[in-house]
Amino acid sequence: MLPRRAETPDAATIHLYRSVRALTEALAERLSDADATVQSMPDASPAKWHLAHTSWFFETFILRDHVPAYRLHDDRFPFLFNSYYEAEGRRHARARRGMITRPSLDEVIAYRRHVDDALVAAWDSLPDAARMLVELGCQHEQQHQELMLTDMLHLFAENPCEPAIWPPDPKVPVPMPGPVGWIGHQGGVVEIGHQSDGFAFDCETPRHSVLLQPHALADRTITNGEWQAFIADGGYRDPRHWLSDGWAWVQAECVDAPLYWEERDGVWTRFGLDGRRPVDPAAPVTHVSFYEADAYASWAGARLPTEAEWEAAAAAHDAAGGNQLDGAGPVEPRPSIEGPAFFGDVWEWTGSAYRPYPRFAAAAGAVGEYNGKFMSGQFVLRGGSCATPRGHARASYRNFFYPHQRWQFTGVRLAKDV
Repeated sequence: MLPRRAETPDAATIHLYRSVRALTEALAERLSDADATVQSMPDASPAKWHLAHTSWFFETFILRDHVPAYRLHDDRFPFLFNSYYEAEGRRHARARRGMITRPSLDEVIAYRRHVDDALVAAWDSLPDAARMLVELGCQHEQQHQELMLTDMLHLFAENPCEPAIWPPDPKVPVPMPGPVGWIGHQGGVVEIGHQSDGFAFDCETPRHSVLLQPHALADRTITNGEWQAFIADGGYRDPRHWLSDGWAWVQAECVDAPLYWEERDGVWTRFGLDGRRPVDPAAPVTHVSFYEADAYASWAGARLPTEAEWEAAAAAHDAAGGNQLDGAGPVEPRPSIEGPAFFGDVWEWTGSAYRPYPRFAAAAGAVGEYNGKFMSGQFVLRGGSCATPRGHARASYRNFFYPHQRWQFTGVRLAKDV
């Protein structure tokens, strides 16, 4: 799970550290202690836990392991804020993180300050291996920034008052996009996986060859308006379009629309971090599961792309472009006014299982648990979302979730055989 880079990290890493840590706290700035403590479901974590866990990561793997004189801020915190690292010993149950009413939010912020001060003070004496782990920790915290936002959204959606965390951005009317266009690929052998000297997670490597058949990818993701047509045509009630597990899930969970959608007086609305608003038909649909994405593709006479098809097409696009997270404020997918994009707005489900690449090897030690042990039963998503910090994603980036999960900003790009 160590960064794949040839050069030694320098002052740019400490600058990244400062900016990442500041943004995490800015995202939580509007939360009360109660807001930051409650856990809305086992898949989500309280904001306070995210704030503390990311600090525990730096304290454990950099300060504890590489600064001889360092002493833990609080001996209780490793048990409270370890996530899933078996090598780090016992930990508080994930589904009960909402029971951690103390330490308070203020105490967690003080913990962050303690870790920040200690790391910056030790920076000049850190070995290269530790500095590389700082970069890894920054990338890890950026992942938690996105998780914290989507967990906050799920929490506030459970509140009957449906409070807004941020006021809505002004809406500029955007016309519905035209019909989906198609980006053709003649097939053949392509290379996928990380290849540059920049940062990458271990699951993005090693780079390897893949044989593609002739195919085409849609030049944009599916919109809310197109999804409304799927609903109106009985898409959620027709088993012909659904995988067996997906159909069982739809029936068991009584799913009839994307998460956070609600029909009121014949008008579809959605709940977001800016409160409940009418669904924008021109914006990309989001908060749909793999099961829903696959059913929509079947209904549309298409399929989901493989992750290799997606990466081959996306490699020529700007990974730092599109609607991505730039600071604290409401985040939501927005209608495109700049033409086709492969990054931002919504994570795009692929039809590929999250499995290791050929010759993959997990890193030694506790950090080796980061990705490898989750390569079972999940599907790959690509492209980043409106909640992904700008600069965090790249063409080789592999996100992954279970097929029923949809509280993340997940959407759909179609593919078809040629």
